[in-house]
Amino acid sequence: MGALDRIIRLLVAAVIVYFYYNQLISGFVGILLLIISIVFVLTSLVGMCPLYILLGIQTCRMKKQHP
Repeated sequence: MGALDRIIRLLVAAVIVYFYYNQLISGFVGILLLIISIVFVLTSLVGMCPLYILLGIQTCRMKKQHP
């Protein structure tokens, strides 16, 4: 997982928590978004997203190997 991907995930999670705290989102949708934000934070801290592995997505630049 690339650095930009991690930053975006953390920012989205922070916005969701802010909205929930200020009651801009609530109910089932609010709880669902809080769960998603927790997943975003955890995957950002770990540096791996299981869904990316399943889909074959890579957001981290690979270093080129020299012969």
